[in-house]
Amino acid sequence: MPRENRFVKRVREGEQERHRDDQKKAVIARDAPPPIDDMLARLEDDIRKLKVEFEIFFNGAARRPPVDTKGRVETAVKRLADERNLTYAQRYRYNSLVARYVSLRDQWRRNIQEREEGRGARAAALAKLAAADDERRTTKSRQATFVCADARADLQTVRGLYDALVEAKRTCGESAEDIPFAQFHRMIAARTEALKERLGCESVRYSVYLEDGRVSFKAKAEK
Repeated sequence: MPRENRFVKRVREGEQERHRDDQKKAVIARDAPPPIDDMLARLEDDIRKLKVEFEIFFNGAARRPPVDTKGRVETAVKRLADERNLTYAQRYRYNSLVARYVSLRDQWRRNIQEREEGRGARAAALAKLAAADDERRTTKSRQATFVCADARADLQTVRGLYDALVEAKRTCGESAEDIPFAQFHRMIAARTEALKERLGCESVRYSVYLEDGRVSFKAKAEK
Protein backbone atom coordinates (compact mmCIF):
# COMPACT_ATOMS: atom_id res chain seq x y z
CA MET A 1 0.00 0.00 0.00
CA PRO A 2 2.75 2.55 0.77
CA ARG A 3 4.40 1.74 -2.59
CA GLU A 4 1.13 2.45 -4.34
CA ASN A 5 0.89 5.79 -2.57
CA ARG A 6 4.37 6.76 -3.68
CA PHE A 7 3.51 5.77 -7.25
CA VAL A 8 0.38 7.86 -7.22
CA LYS A 9 2.34 10.74 -5.78
CA ARG A 10 4.92 10.57 -8.59
CA VAL A 11 2.17 10.45 -11.21
CA ARG A 12 0.47 13.48 -9.67
CA GLU A 13 3.75 15.40 -9.53
CA GLY A 14 4.44 14.54 -13.15
CA GLU A 15 1.03 15.81 -14.19
CA GLN A 16 1.58 19.02 -12.24
CA GLU A 17 4.96 19.52 -13.92
CA ARG A 18 3.47 19.03 -17.37
CA HIS A 19 0.70 21.48 -16.49
CA ARG A 20 3.28 24.09 -15.46
CA ASP A 21 5.16 23.52 -18.73
CA ASP A 22 1.95 23.95 -20.72
CA GLN A 23 1.22 27.22 -18.91
CA LYS A 24 4.72 28.52 -19.66
CA LYS A 25 4.32 27.63 -23.33
CA ALA A 26 0.94 29.39 -23.44
CA VAL A 27 2.42 32.56 -21.93
CA ILE A 28 5.31 32.49 -24.39
CA ALA A 29 2.95 31.94 -27.32
CA ARG A 30 0.67 34.72 -26.13
CA ASP A 31 3.49 37.23 -25.73
CA ALA A 32 5.25 36.34 -28.98
CA PRO A 33 4.61 38.75 -31.86
CA PRO A 34 2.43 37.49 -34.73
CA PRO A 35 4.13 36.39 -37.95
CA ILE A 36 5.08 39.21 -40.30
CA ASP A 37 2.82 37.93 -43.07
CA ASP A 38 -0.12 38.07 -40.66
CA MET A 39 0.81 41.64 -39.69
CA LEU A 40 0.94 42.66 -43.36
CA ALA A 41 -2.41 41.02 -44.04
CA ARG A 42 -3.93 42.82 -41.05
CA LEU A 43 -2.47 46.15 -42.24
CA GLU A 44 -3.92 45.68 -45.71
CA ASP A 45 -7.33 44.83 -44.25
CA ASP A 46 -7.24 47.86 -41.93
CA ILE A 47 -6.35 50.19 -44.82
CA ARG A 48 -9.28 48.83 -46.82
CA LYS A 49 -11.59 49.26 -43.82
CA LEU A 50 -10.30 52.79 -43.20
CA LYS A 51 -11.01 53.76 -46.83
CA VAL A 52 -14.62 52.58 -46.49
CA GLU A 53 -15.09 54.42 -43.19
CA PHE A 54 -13.74 57.68 -44.68
CA GLU A 55 -16.12 57.32 -47.65
CA ILE A 56 -18.99 56.93 -45.19
CA PHE A 57 -17.81 60.03 -43.33
CA PHE A 58 -17.51 62.19 -46.46
CA ASN A 59 -20.95 61.05 -47.65
CA GLY A 60 -22.42 62.44 -44.43
CA ALA A 61 -23.41 59.11 -42.86
CA ALA A 62 -20.89 59.51 -40.00
CA ARG A 63 -20.46 62.58 -37.79
CA ARG A 64 -16.72 62.23 -37.20
CA PRO A 65 -13.78 60.77 -39.14
CA PRO A 66 -12.58 57.24 -38.23
CA VAL A 67 -9.82 58.27 -35.84
CA ASP A 68 -9.53 54.88 -34.10
CA THR A 69 -9.01 52.90 -37.28
CA LYS A 70 -6.56 55.49 -38.56
CA GLY A 71 -4.57 55.26 -35.34
CA ARG A 72 -4.45 51.48 -35.64
CA VAL A 73 -3.09 51.76 -39.19
CA GLU A 74 -0.48 54.31 -38.14
CA THR A 75 0.69 52.03 -35.31
CA ALA A 76 1.01 49.04 -37.62
CA VAL A 77 2.95 51.08 -40.18
CA LYS A 78 5.45 52.23 -37.55
CA ARG A 79 5.80 48.77 -36.03
CA LEU A 80 6.55 47.14 -39.37
CA ALA A 81 8.96 49.94 -40.27
CA ASP A 82 11.09 48.93 -37.26
CA GLU A 83 10.99 45.25 -38.18
CA ARG A 84 14.43 44.10 -39.35
CA ASN A 85 13.53 40.55 -40.33
CA LEU A 86 11.40 41.34 -43.38
CA THR A 87 12.24 39.36 -46.48
CA TYR A 88 12.56 41.10 -49.85
CA ALA A 89 9.00 40.08 -50.77
CA GLN A 90 7.63 41.24 -47.42
CA ARG A 91 9.47 44.57 -47.68
CA TYR A 92 8.06 45.11 -51.19
CA ARG A 93 4.53 44.38 -49.98
CA TYR A 94 4.99 46.68 -47.00
CA ASN A 95 6.25 49.56 -49.18
CA SER A 96 3.29 49.11 -51.55
CA LEU A 97 0.80 49.23 -48.69
CA VAL A 98 2.44 52.31 -47.17
CA ALA A 99 2.47 54.11 -50.53
CA ARG A 100 -1.23 53.41 -50.96
CA TYR A 101 -2.01 54.55 -47.44
CA VAL A 102 -0.02 57.79 -47.80
CA SER A 103 -1.84 58.59 -51.05
CA LEU A 104 -5.24 57.99 -49.44
CA ARG A 105 -4.25 59.95 -46.33
CA ASP A 106 -3.27 63.00 -48.43
CA GLN A 107 -6.55 62.79 -50.31
CA TRP A 108 -8.54 62.60 -47.07
CA ARG A 109 -6.65 65.58 -45.67
CA ARG A 110 -7.44 67.66 -48.78
CA ASN A 111 -11.10 66.66 -48.64
CA ILE A 112 -11.37 67.63 -44.99
CA GLN A 113 -9.65 70.95 -45.65
CA GLU A 114 -11.95 71.71 -48.57
CA ARG A 115 -14.93 70.75 -46.46
CA GLU A 116 -13.85 73.10 -43.67
CA GLU A 117 -13.19 75.94 -46.12
CA GLY A 118 -16.50 75.49 -47.92
CA ARG A 119 -14.99 74.17 -51.14
CA GLY A 120 -15.14 70.71 -52.62
CA ALA A 121 -17.48 69.21 -55.18
CA ARG A 122 -20.67 69.94 -53.23
CA ALA A 123 -19.73 73.56 -52.54
CA ALA A 124 -18.65 74.09 -56.15
CA ALA A 125 -21.93 72.67 -57.44
CA LEU A 126 -23.95 74.88 -55.11
CA ALA A 127 -21.93 77.94 -56.13
CA LYS A 128 -22.48 77.12 -59.81
CA LEU A 129 -26.23 76.78 -59.31
CA ALA A 130 -26.34 80.06 -57.39
CA ALA A 131 -24.39 81.85 -60.15
CA ALA A 132 -26.68 80.45 -62.83
CA ASP A 133 -29.74 81.55 -60.87
CA ASP A 134 -28.31 85.05 -60.44
CA GLU A 135 -27.56 85.20 -64.14
CA ARG A 136 -31.12 84.22 -65.02
CA ARG A 137 -32.56 86.86 -62.70
CA THR A 138 -30.17 89.54 -63.97
CA THR A 139 -30.82 88.68 -67.60
CA LYS A 140 -34.57 88.75 -67.18
CA SER A 141 -34.40 92.05 -65.36
CA ARG A 142 -32.72 93.54 -68.46
CA GLN A 143 -35.72 92.91 -70.66
CA ALA A 144 -36.59 95.61 -73.19
CA THR A 145 -40.20 96.77 -73.41
CA PHE A 146 -41.82 98.86 -76.17
CA VAL A 147 -45.41 100.08 -76.52
CA CYS A 148 -46.81 100.65 -80.01
CA ALA A 149 -50.09 102.40 -80.77
CA ASP A 150 -49.43 102.97 -84.47
CA ALA A 151 -46.51 100.82 -85.56
CA ARG A 152 -46.68 102.03 -89.14
CA ALA A 153 -45.99 105.63 -88.15
CA ASP A 154 -43.91 105.14 -84.98
CA LEU A 155 -40.62 104.19 -86.66
CA GLN A 156 -38.54 105.14 -83.61
CA THR A 157 -40.30 102.64 -81.33
CA VAL A 158 -40.18 99.88 -83.93
CA ARG A 159 -36.47 100.57 -84.54
CA GLY A 160 -35.80 100.29 -80.80
CA LEU A 161 -37.70 97.00 -80.68
CA TYR A 162 -35.75 95.71 -83.69
CA ASP A 163 -32.37 96.69 -82.20
CA ALA A 164 -33.25 95.00 -78.90
CA LEU A 165 -34.22 91.80 -80.70
CA VAL A 166 -31.01 91.80 -82.77
CA GLU A 167 -28.87 92.34 -79.65
CA ALA A 168 -30.64 89.52 -77.80
CA LYS A 169 -30.05 87.15 -80.72
CA ARG A 170 -26.37 88.04 -80.84
CA THR A 171 -26.08 87.43 -77.10
CA CYS A 172 -27.43 83.91 -77.62
CA GLY A 173 -25.17 83.31 -80.61
CA GLU A 174 -28.05 83.37 -83.08
CA SER A 175 -27.98 84.99 -86.49
CA ALA A 176 -29.54 88.46 -86.53
CA GLU A 177 -29.30 89.11 -90.26
CA ASP A 178 -32.12 86.87 -91.46
CA ILE A 179 -34.80 89.56 -91.00
CA PRO A 180 -34.10 93.04 -92.44
CA PHE A 181 -35.62 96.02 -90.70
CA ALA A 182 -38.13 96.77 -93.50
CA GLN A 183 -39.58 93.27 -93.29
CA PHE A 184 -39.61 93.43 -89.49
CA HIS A 185 -41.42 96.80 -89.61
CA ARG A 186 -44.17 95.42 -91.84
CA MET A 187 -44.57 92.36 -89.61
CA ILE A 188 -44.88 94.44 -86.41
CA ALA A 189 -47.32 96.87 -88.04
CA ALA A 190 -49.58 94.03 -89.19
CA ARG A 191 -49.36 92.23 -85.85
CA THR A 192 -50.11 95.39 -83.90
CA GLU A 193 -53.25 96.13 -85.91
CA ALA A 194 -54.43 92.52 -85.63
CA LEU A 195 -53.93 92.43 -81.83
CA LYS A 196 -55.63 95.78 -81.33
CA GLU A 197 -58.65 94.59 -83.27
CA ARG A 198 -58.82 91.13 -81.62
CA LEU A 199 -58.16 92.29 -78.04
CA GLY A 200 -59.96 95.61 -78.24
CA CYS A 201 -56.95 97.59 -76.96
CA GLU A 202 -55.48 100.91 -78.02
CA SER A 203 -51.82 99.78 -78.08
CA VAL A 204 -49.61 96.67 -77.82
CA ARG A 205 -46.72 96.07 -75.42
CA TYR A 206 -43.77 94.15 -76.91
CA SER A 207 -41.10 92.61 -74.64
CA VAL A 208 -37.69 91.20 -75.57
CA TYR A 209 -35.58 89.29 -73.00
CA LEU A 210 -33.48 86.17 -72.54
CA GLU A 211 -34.88 83.13 -70.77
CA ASP A 212 -32.98 79.86 -70.29
CA GLY A 213 -30.44 80.91 -72.90
CA ARG A 214 -33.02 81.66 -75.59
CA VAL A 215 -34.60 84.84 -76.93
CA SER A 216 -38.14 85.48 -75.75
CA PHE A 217 -40.27 87.88 -77.82
CA LYS A 218 -43.81 88.46 -76.54
CA ALA A 219 -46.71 90.82 -77.19
CA LYS A 220 -49.75 91.62 -75.04
CA ALA A 221 -52.51 94.20 -74.87
CA GLU A 222 -51.70 97.56 -73.32
CA LYS A 223 -54.87 99.12 -71.91
